[in-house]
Amino acid sequence: MNLRSDHVGGGAFVGFGVLVLALSGDLPTGQLSMPGAGFLPKLIAAFTIIFGLALFFRARESEPLSTLGWSDGKHAALVIAITAAATALYTSLGFITTMMLMMIGLLVIVERRNVLRAALYSVCTVMVTYAVFVLVLKAPLLTGPLGF
Repeated sequence: MNLRSDHVGGGAFVGFGVLVLALSGDLPTGQLSMPGAGFLPKLIAAFTIIFGLALFFRARESEPLSTLGWSDGKHAALVIAITAAATALYTSLGFITTMMLMMIGLLVIVERRNVLRAALYSVCTVMVTYAVFVLVLKAPLLTGPLGF
């Protein structure tokens, strides 16, 4: 069997879905009329596994893994590093500060966009997102040490 890119991608999705199922096993699923905290993670994990298997079994249509170029490796590593830093800082800095810093970092460092435009876009996007979650959905978001 010739290892293809979709074999690796599909296998990664299946593995990630199984990991999410294992980590969310203690959360209550609840019922369809009153879902518990584990309902959505388990549902998304099940779909991730199903679609990962579909990708894996249709892999003969993709390119062989050995022919793929890795020229975007630095780009991907920067995105992962900035996102990991935002994840680590979220509880201490809060939603607004963390998301603005993450978006500005992704736009300026990774995508090499204008700093002022990136900052304006980040502020607008985060404020709209914050308003939707807090005012419309009534979902509390973490506040940072500065009160926002």
